[in-house]
Amino acid sequence: MGTGQSRRRPVRISVPSRADALLRNFTELIGGPLGRRTSPGRIDPGTFTVERVLVLLTTIAGALSVLIKNPCRIEGWAGPDQYYMACHSQWPEAFSQLGAGTSFLQLGHSALTGAFAGATANLVPVGSSLRYYDLHSVLAVAAWLITVCATVRMSNRRPWDAAMVAVAPIIIVAAFIGWDLWAVMLAALGMLAFARTRFAAAGAFLGLGTAIAGYPVLIFAAVAVLAVRTRETSGAIMTGAVLAATWLAVNLPFALSDPQAWVAQFAGLPNQGADHSSVWSAYNALAARAGGVELDAATTSVVSALVFSLACAGIAVLALLAPRRPRLAPLAVLLVGALSLTGQGYSPQHAIWMVPLVALAYPKWRTFVTWQLFEVAHWWALMVYLGREASGGAAQNNIDLPYYLLAVFGHMLATAYIMYRVVEGILEPGQDPVRRLDIDDPQGGPFDRAADRRVPSRRHLAATRPRVRLSRPATELKDHP
Repeated sequence: MGTGQSRRRPVRISVPSRADALLRNFTELIGGPLGRRTSPGRIDPGTFTVERVLVLLTTIAGALSVLIKNPCRIEGWAGPDQYYMACHSQWPEAFSQLGAGTSFLQLGHSALTGAFAGATANLVPVGSSLRYYDLHSVLAVAAWLITVCATVRMSNRRPWDAAMVAVAPIIIVAAFIGWDLWAVMLAALGMLAFARTRFAAAGAFLGLGTAIAGYPVLIFAAVAVLAVRTRETSGAIMTGAVLAATWLAVNLPFALSDPQAWVAQFAGLPNQGADHSSVWSAYNALAARAGGVELDAATTSVVSALVFSLACAGIAVLALLAPRRPRLAPLAVLLVGALSLTGQGYSPQHAIWMVPLVALAYPKWRTFVTWQLFEVAHWWALMVYLGREASGGAAQNNIDLPYYLLAVFGHMLATAYIMYRVVEGILEPGQDPVRRLDIDDPQGGPFDRAADRRVPSRRHLAATRPRVRLSRPATELKDHP
C-alpha cells in the first residue's frame, strides 16, 4: 500500500455559510458562502482556527454582557431600579447576606453554590459588593469560554455549531444573574468526557453540576435510556455510580456540619408553590382574574411532579421505540425542556441550561435565533414585572399582567417548538441536521456507531413475524379447502 493511501485523510468540516440557509443569505454582503477552494478542514487556516475565532466571539459577547449590566455597577443594586434597568443580579445580594453573618447554607441556593459564594467572598474586601460582582463576572465569562470549547470538541464535523453558545443572546443578557453558567460548564465537560469514554470523569463533572443546579442529572437519564436501548450498560453504570458518589461527597460535609440548614434546602420545595414564569403561575394569575380556583403550593408540587414524570416516561418510550437509536443531545434537550415547561418555577437562567444542548441537538440557526428572541423578550418582561412587584412605582415603568403573560407563553411555545423539531429528527432521522453528514452520535461515547437493539413494539413484532409457507399451490387449496 502506498504512502498516499496509508495516510489518514483529513476530515472536512461543515461550513454554516454553505449548509445553513439563514447564514448563507447573510453572507451575500461579503461575497457569498465559502467556495470549494477554501476546503475547510483540509487547508490550514493559520492563526484563525475555529476554536480561536469562537473564543474571540465569546470574549466580545462577554464584554457586551458587562456593558448591559453596567448601569447597576454605577448605581448599585438597591431598590427596583435594578429591575427597570434590567441588570438585576443575585451576587451582590448574596454578598451582603454573607457580610451580615448569614450562613452560606441559608442563602436559598444549593450547598455547593453557597460554598462557592462564600469562598469568593473571602477574596474581596469586606463591604465591596462591586468587586465581588466584578470577580464573579470574570469567573462567569471563564466558565462560558470553557463551555464553548467543550462544545466544539464534541461536535465532530460541525465545530461552528458552538458559535450558538458563544453568541447566544440569552447568555449575554442573563449570564450574570446567578451561578448557572458553572453548572452549564460542568454539564458540558461531563458530556465531553462521556463522548471520549472517560466515564469516571463524566460522572464527576455531572455530579458537581447536579450539586449546583440539579438539571445535569437529566443528561445522565438520557445516557441510561440509551444504555437500555443499546445494551451498552457498563459505561452508564460507571458514570451513574461516580455521579452519585460525587454528589454525596460534596453534600455530606455540609449535611454533617449543619443538618438543619442542609435539610431545609429540600424540605421547603413542596411548600414553594408556583414561582414566576411557570405554567402554574400563569394559570393562577389567569384564575385570579377570572375568579377561578387557584392551585395551592401543595397541589402545585404534586401536579408539577406528576406531569414532569409523565413527560419523562413519554420521552423514554420514544427513545426505546424510535425507528433509529436517538442521539444523546436530543434526548437531553427533551428532558431539560420538559423540566423547564412543567417545573414549579422558571427563570431566564433555565434557558441558558439548554443553549449548549440545543446547539448539539438541532443546530439550525433560523430556529435557534427565533427561540432566543422569545427568551430575551421573556427576560425583559420578567425584569420589568419584578420591578413592578418590588416597588409599585410609576405606571410608565411597569408592565401589565397580560403583556407579561404573553411573554411567558411566547417563551413556552418557542421551547416547545424546539422540542417538536427534535422529536421530528428522532422519528425521521433524515430530518436530523447532524446525521445528514453521515455522523451517528458524536456525544454518545460507547453508543456512537453501536448496534441498535430497538425495543420491539407489537406492530414491529407483527411485521417481522415469519410467515408460514404453503406446501400446496393456491389453485389446489381452492379445490381442497
